[in-house]
Amino acid sequence: MARALNLRIPGPTPVPPDILEAVAHPMVNHRGREFAALISRVADQLKDWFQTSNDVLILSASGTGGLESAVVSTLSPGDKVLSVSIGAFGERFAAIADTYGAEVIPLQYEWGQAARAEDVRQALAEHPDVKAVLVTHNETSTGVTNPLEEIARAVREASTSPSPAARERVGPGVRGEGTLILVDAVSSLGAIPFEADGWGLDVVVTGSQKGWMVPPGLAFVSMSERAWRAYEEAKMPRFYLDLGRHRDALAKGQTPWTPAMSIFFGLDAALERMAEEGAERIFTRHASMGRMVREGVKALGLELLCQDERYASDTVTAIKCPEGIEVSALRNALEDDYNVVLAGGQAKLQGKIFRIGHLGLVEEEDIRETLQALEQTLAKLGFKAAAVR
Repeated sequence: MARALNLRIPGPTPVPPDILEAVAHPMVNHRGREFAALISRVADQLKDWFQTSNDVLILSASGTGGLESAVVSTLSPGDKVLSVSIGAFGERFAAIADTYGAEVIPLQYEWGQAARAEDVRQALAEHPDVKAVLVTHNETSTGVTNPLEEIARAVREASTSPSPAARERVGPGVRGEGTLILVDAVSSLGAIPFEADGWGLDVVVTGSQKGWMVPPGLAFVSMSERAWRAYEEAKMPRFYLDLGRHRDALAKGQTPWTPAMSIFFGLDAALERMAEEGAERIFTRHASMGRMVREGVKALGLELLCQDERYASDTVTAIKCPEGIEVSALRNALEDDYNVVLAGGQAKLQGKIFRIGHLGLVEEEDIRETLQALEQTLAKLGFKAAAVR
């Protein structure tokens, strides 16, 4: 009998048997009472994980679809947006805004670094008419978690107390109600601490295939009251991803379009499972798994891409591939010999790093097995690694 796959990529993540069983639930009327009860239940439960009193909308889309909905539902062509980018997914968020005609002001960091709140504050002082800040909470491509609470505080302070120079440049009404904060929380929410309302975030997006342990296909989006007011003025083209349509449909226990119903059943089971474990235990488990991976790969003599471990991600670790070892050869050997699947690098990091995902359904044994397989595979490929402790 084939060994179970140890899927150690940052998404899609392994799906527990009880959730897989739930996904196989027979179809029901998506305009009927059973689905209305289902979507109302899961949307309400998601609020606890977002830590928000606002509605959480559920789109049949990937995380990228959720990010696009955030852009088109709050902005207009020509709006200035500050893109805080520390990796491939930060660049993607900026590309979405650019595609729809926003004027993107880049604040880019070397991949492997976290963003700095003071830099965001300075950028907003230089560009006082910025409508929104785009920021990725957990950058999957680099294994770095941004200090989102600090960044959001800097945005809020700059919005409510603009500098005299900023007021002089754009007048007393600078930023009106304040700069919007649009957040990619696709690989963080549900796995590490997060507070949408407490941190003053306006639009928050995550996806079903990450810490939620559900197959890909659903995006979850929360909107603040400030974001809904921006929605009323937004002029970007929108139809399928129009969050107002989703809000209106949710009030009736529906979605505006045919939902990915099977995944809704899986989400229902996943949220029940997560509630039983509890948020604190889930966060503690992910922090423990993150430390275990980082300590394990360093014990092998490998180097993390993250330059400051204070910002190392607890959901995915990016590791520099040793000189003389091909990433593709390493990953193929791990899968062929040990049924361990790792992720490669993205964009300019392709062929330079490999990544170990440790979010969702993950326990110590999964990580221990991964590190042992990594040590043995590196040895076969000619790298002399220290023993895994």
